[in-house]
Amino acid sequence: MQKTKQSISEAAQKLEAAYRAFGYSRYTMSKFEEYDLYLANKNFLVSDAVITFTDFNGKLMALKPDVTLSIVKNYSAEDGTQKLFYDENVYRAAKGAREVKEMRQLGLECIGKVGSYQAAEVVSLAAKSLSALGENWVLDLSHMGFVSGLLSALSVGASAEKEILRCIGEKNPHDMLRICKENGVESTLAEKLAALAELNGSLEAELPNIAALSINAATDKAMQELSEIAEMLKILGCSENIRLDFSVVNDMSYYDGIVFQGYLEGIPMTVLSGGSYDPLLKKLGKDAGAIGFAVYLGLLERYFTHKAEYDTDVLLIAEESDSPIDIAKAAASLAGKGFTIRVDNTVNIRSKFVMKVSDALQQSGL
Repeated sequence: MQKTKQSISEAAQKLEAAYRAFGYSRYTMSKFEEYDLYLANKNFLVSDAVITFTDFNGKLMALKPDVTLSIVKNYSAEDGTQKLFYDENVYRAAKGAREVKEMRQLGLECIGKVGSYQAAEVVSLAAKSLSALGENWVLDLSHMGFVSGLLSALSVGASAEKEILRCIGEKNPHDMLRICKENGVESTLAEKLAALAELNGSLEAELPNIAALSINAATDKAMQELSEIAEMLKILGCSENIRLDFSVVNDMSYYDGIVFQGYLEGIPMTVLSGGSYDPLLKKLGKDAGAIGFAVYLGLLERYFTHKAEYDTDVLLIAEESDSPIDIAKAAASLAGKGFTIRVDNTVNIRSKFVMKVSDALQQSGL
């Protein structure tokens, strides 16, 4: 069942309560941030279209296209592990569009000492977020550590590695095998990469298949984390509708662990995305781990908002003989009874009832 705009807002309130129940507190940021922060990390952004302006001190500022970067920038190891959620408007262009729009985004971040429990907790809250927004949803999950562990064994150039990663993301084992053969990759390893690209199924069912693809300490470590997360998701009651799908790949210079994407029935694009982004912390000089996700509420409002059947309950027709005082009395009387009203003579207003001012006064005994 698709949600209305009002029920999306209600769902956001429920999600805030769910986040708070696990110790997350609200984070609020200003609309502006120094542009240098986004310029240095543009590959981390969903869109690199950033609105900039020069402030009165001559500093180049940007309307925030992202919240995570601001949270990470302001994190200090002295704060310990920070668990934050936000409900903010961001400013970015949709993919393939030149127009920059203001879009509502809800999300959370866990920064500090982040282990497999924290990862499972964040994934479970992502699943709860999707469940609150729609009855039919799925959360696809993979592990960049497993992918990078396999890629590290290839001994191929950066260009070929990038192409193989693209094939994994596109679920294209045919081209992957061709690229591996052209670059002298041992056939057994190439077949493991092809199997990884095709893998897709429930987390519990696919774990044995992943274990069979593990080849080194890095993939073993990722496999162990996936197994622990799967077990904890069952305990947290969030294992259903979560699939293991290694076509979910992100920039390895920012993501090194669990990554995931969420989908709702009837929407042809990702509505939630997240993952573990420890390399971003290191790049910004922070000695900590991090994992989080964002829900694109602005996108949901565009797809799920149903046009109301009526513009107003009562269309109040004012004739030339009606005085402004009588119009005000009639309007006040109807509003006092809980009706929404519109004083207008326009015929294309969709209303449940059409009433003259004189009739409204008579029915109210005025």
